[in-house]
Amino acid sequence: MKRSRLRQAAAALLSLLIILCGGCGKQSQELSEKPDYKPGITTVLTPEFGKADTVEVDPLTLDFSYTDQGYFMGRLSGSEHKVNIQVIGPDQVEYKYFLEEADTDTAFPFTAGSGPYTVLAFENIGGDRYASLLSYSVSVELANDFLPFLYPNQYVDFTQDSEAVRLAAELSADCEEDLDALTAIYSYITEHISYDDEKAATVETGYLPDIDETLDSGKGICFDYAALTASMLRSLSIPARLNIGYSGDIRHAWVDVYIESVGWVRKAVQFNGNEWEMMDPTFAAAIGDDELTNDYIGDGENYSLQYIR
Repeated sequence: MKRSRLRQAAAALLSLLIILCGGCGKQSQELSEKPDYKPGITTVLTPEFGKADTVEVDPLTLDFSYTDQGYFMGRLSGSEHKVNIQVIGPDQVEYKYFLEEADTDTAFPFTAGSGPYTVLAFENIGGDRYASLLSYSVSVELANDFLPFLYPNQYVDFTQDSEAVRLAAELSADCEEDLDALTAIYSYITEHISYDDEKAATVETGYLPDIDETLDSGKGICFDYAALTASMLRSLSIPARLNIGYSGDIRHAWVDVYIESVGWVRKAVQFNGNEWEMMDPTFAAAIGDDELTNDYIGDGENYSLQYIR
């Protein structure tokens, strides 16, 4: 097997192994504490326009009514518009999002937590050229630090009607603790979703995962694995971060998960029901290349985080 093929296989298995992470109804916006995990019960927090604090510059409307919930909203009016939204928070990381669909409400998370944010908007005026629409400063004080990792957004996109949410309820029905639910979701995804080599080779810039399409097709890339897992966990009131960056020199997406009895579990690659391990011998055995194991996992330092969604 050529090294390029080994790299694809490594990325595929890493995508599989890294997915630990980590009655239904709409949750009230007045959420000051993390909701408790309940077996088989999904609670989809629904971002919405509050209209109490809006900024409008045609064709864009931004709503900052629920910043304490960890998000702001965007909406385009009319058709044939494309707007680039840039968010810079207290971590000084520049997050870029795009709005193209008219009259659709879109949530943008404050993933850097409480603190000062600058929101910039630019309208596409042809080709790769953009013109400035607005610059807006906002001070965010989250009701609790988990909220950005419980709500859906462009990257972790789910609703109460998502098949993935229904499946999360089904898989967790007999799971008394969030740790058990994590195990059930981890096991299902690693057993039922295969890595899509063709998609990995042809995926275009700006791709956003469709979690129900991933379930229906039974295959996906690391981005799909991470978005599906984070969506299912969030719907069960289990906070999950979708991380984007690199593992070794491979572009990668993975998930951190918050478990009540453990706290935030980060950069783990194998979960056996009781603990997470960094150097999993199964990885080396499956790939048959110890060098690749060190390239992509090592002691955890090989993970390079760029964005949190």
